[in-house]
Amino acid sequence: MDRRQFFYSTTVLGGSVMALPRLARAQAAPALITRDAMRPQMAHGIQSGDPKADAAVIWTRSDRPSRLWLEWATTASFANATRVRGPYLMDDTDFTGRVDLTGLPAGQEIFYRVVLQDLHNERVLSEAVPGHLRLPANAGGKAVRDVRFTWSGDTAGQGWGINEAWGGMKIYEQMRKVNPDFFLHCGDTIYADGPIAAQVKLADGSLWNNVVTEEVSKVAETLNEYRGRYRYNLMDANVRRMAAEVPQIWQWDDHEVVNNWSDSKDLGADKRYTEKNVPLLVARATKAFHEFAPIRRTADVESERVYRHLPQGPLLDMFVVDMRSYRGPNTHNLQTSETEESAFMGRPQIAWLLDGLKRSKSVWKVIAADMPISLHVADGKDADGRDRWEASANGDDGTPMGRELEIARLLREIKRASIKNVVWLTADVHYTAAHYFDPAKARLSDFSPFWEFVSGPLNAGGFGPNKTDATFGMQVVYQKAPSEVNAPPTNGMQFFGQVDIDAKTKAMTVTLKDLVGASLYTKTLAPQRG
Repeated sequence: MDRRQFFYSTTVLGGSVMALPRLARAQAAPALITRDAMRPQMAHGIQSGDPKADAAVIWTRSDRPSRLWLEWATTASFANATRVRGPYLMDDTDFTGRVDLTGLPAGQEIFYRVVLQDLHNERVLSEAVPGHLRLPANAGGKAVRDVRFTWSGDTAGQGWGINEAWGGMKIYEQMRKVNPDFFLHCGDTIYADGPIAAQVKLADGSLWNNVVTEEVSKVAETLNEYRGRYRYNLMDANVRRMAAEVPQIWQWDDHEVVNNWSDSKDLGADKRYTEKNVPLLVARATKAFHEFAPIRRTADVESERVYRHLPQGPLLDMFVVDMRSYRGPNTHNLQTSETEESAFMGRPQIAWLLDGLKRSKSVWKVIAADMPISLHVADGKDADGRDRWEASANGDDGTPMGRELEIARLLREIKRASIKNVVWLTADVHYTAAHYFDPAKARLSDFSPFWEFVSGPLNAGGFGPNKTDATFGMQVVYQKAPSEVNAPPTNGMQFFGQVDIDAKTKAMTVTLKDLVGASLYTKTLAPQRG
């Protein structure tokens, strides 16, 4: 039985297969009560995330105080399954919880199923919800199969929510259908600052009808409202289906908190917000993000850290960066030396990234970024009337200044260390593009040429294309964007990217795709030898 047969033919087995509880104490298990009305429910499905050769995170959410149990096997028949006792799911985490499965066999298909045990009556179990993931090979081993993954970003923004009559967030189904090893979400996993109305009138006079909950009907301010944004996205059947079959790697950007947030963010004039304290909103948003993201927790020295290294075998290393948490305030971005004000990723993160790139033995090193390098992303005006900038580009085509100084140092050190085959993937700007960075055409030439690919959005408004900055010699090789501002998903300008790495040739092929899965642009990159 293959994994698709597993998903579409597995019956819900409740206590009959997962013979819970032979729990922590040695006593005869009572008869299990499994009537549907009495069982804990997993209405928001299950997710897996942060896959490595020997580990993956499994996530779910209950509707009541419960204990998470699961079992996993390398076959859909669950022969010789391993049972794992998970955490208690309580209201302090909005009844979410996760298990970091370790000691898994590298390179294998993993079939798992999750069961919840009602803490009010431990004889009551939920139905078993099945899931699947595919692990990468060991980094030091031989590449025995091709690698495929997808990436995109920007989910349910600008008031475009779940329109069930239209098919819901159906771009997620397109990504599932290509059978990727994992999906990289490059940020804006929710739009906490974008209210969703019941109806939106389209240009042709027809109506876009959204599913609406209380939490998404206004900007998020309370912890429950931030949590409600994640619950909302998981109401979509396409999102849940893909999450159960395909591991995810999440990062975040600004809309998980509020648009363009940094130390200079001021909500004083925004009448939508009664809570003007941005650091408090960041704290609530951060808690909600880490509760709902299928992300591996780091040590308590920085337990909410988002940037991380996820080895994906001998062909691929994933470096997930965080361009939001350590930045200085959004300013005119024209500082002539690196300071706390000009920080973008920050010195510790840059040092971590360079160290990881230098140590990597994999053929390809992908830097998963939440913002593009040389596209103009503005953030209004400062008190002196100067343009203020959200990303690293600053509208000045000369030598690096402001946040560009940090990017320049990173690129220079990559060249000096002779690190080959570095590719950048990102989202944020709500259109798709392929960018080539050519030192021969740059104001700063001390770096090796490289590619950056952009994709998105996922069921959000379409925008672009953005103006470009010439500092790093970026050449727009391909781009596709809508002709209208905040284009609805119905116009088809929704995009994701697909990456395929051939196990024999080691070549990486990047394909930019649209809402219906059509290939728009393809680039095959031959690996450079070290």
